[in-house]
Amino acid sequence: MTTRGAGETSLPPTAGCVVIGGGVIGVSCAFRLAEAGVRVLLLERGELGGGSTAKAAGGIRSSFTSRVNVELGLRGLAGYSAFSRDFGTEIDFRRDGYLYLVTDPADVPAFERCAELQREYGVRSHLLDPGEAKKVLPLVGTDGVVAALWSPDDAKATPDAVVQGYARAARAHGATLRTGVEVTGIERDGDELTGVVTTAGFVRTGAVVCAAGAWSGRIGELAGLDLPVRPFRRQVVFTGPVPGLPASVPLTIEMPSAFYFHREGPGLAMSFSEDDGVPGFGTRYEPGEWLPRLAELAGRRIPAVLDAGVRTAWAGLYEMTPDRNQIIGESVPLSRFFYATGFSGHGFQMGPAAGELVRDLYLRRRPAVDIAELDVRRFATGAARAELNIV
Repeated sequence: MTTRGAGETSLPPTAGCVVIGGGVIGVSCAFRLAEAGVRVLLLERGELGGGSTAKAAGGIRSSFTSRVNVELGLRGLAGYSAFSRDFGTEIDFRRDGYLYLVTDPADVPAFERCAELQREYGVRSHLLDPGEAKKVLPLVGTDGVVAALWSPDDAKATPDAVVQGYARAARAHGATLRTGVEVTGIERDGDELTGVVTTAGFVRTGAVVCAAGAWSGRIGELAGLDLPVRPFRRQVVFTGPVPGLPASVPLTIEMPSAFYFHREGPGLAMSFSEDDGVPGFGTRYEPGEWLPRLAELAGRRIPAVLDAGVRTAWAGLYEMTPDRNQIIGESVPLSRFFYATGFSGHGFQMGPAAGELVRDLYLRRRPAVDIAELDVRRFATGAARAELNIV
């Protein structure tokens, strides 16, 4: 097979399925569909993995509060643990665990239920008292902590390496991946898809997968559909070397502030969720009042970091839905329009599962995981239920 250069934007006139979006969800879907024999065309207006995936923390976990999310998280852990073997790509997969520090006594029962749910799936997740949490990570400050949830089998990997591994595998199975191409229209005849209009021309197709992350709402509008995915800015700082930092640092999250940190080289990456406010696509780093608040949280939870200084910082986008759960399924008003988006901060870890699910939906097979509750129609019927463990 001949692989075209990254800058070439000529498109095939037809495709069995067009995948919109070249982040981890899109390339996973492209690979699984191509592996199943589908003629796949993936379109990305920027570079592969250049959107939200490029700025993902890389966490992979099963520590969720709903069965469907636990199952999808476990499939992510399984997929990434075998990724280097299956795809010939090193992704720096490490099982350093997730440590949740609970500061509100009212939240403890929910974390107890979370641990019980995970244990039903064989996950070694359990509650700790503050002293036990400090044994897991001696550098952590536990003032105000009433309990902790420890999930030692949760992990971390490198998102960009995953994207490149999926992309190479998708091309090897015949998929065409084009960057620098924007979708500007979706054509339909009644409830049937007929093609997509792009900045590089028209492609006739009877199936589309929307994996456009924070931009999915716009893609839905082009198809005449409401995909309630909104972009919100998230800022992250990276510190200089932290004295005494152990080789293994769990991805640690204080709840309910959602302040988190994890190891990045000799230092830490740290963030916490801003007030969502008004959605927008701005990704300018603006420390303003945010950085002093971050320093306050960091000083309380990881005091050794205060002398490390800020090495660099950036801002990226979360793709949020009203209930902070992803939407995965097939449109009813527009046949063969599939969506896998709105992951609300946990898209990277669910990338392996998303590709498998979309493949099965396309092939009209029963998915391995029951995803009925992730259908977009839940928002119209009032069936939405919020995920509590959101970072």
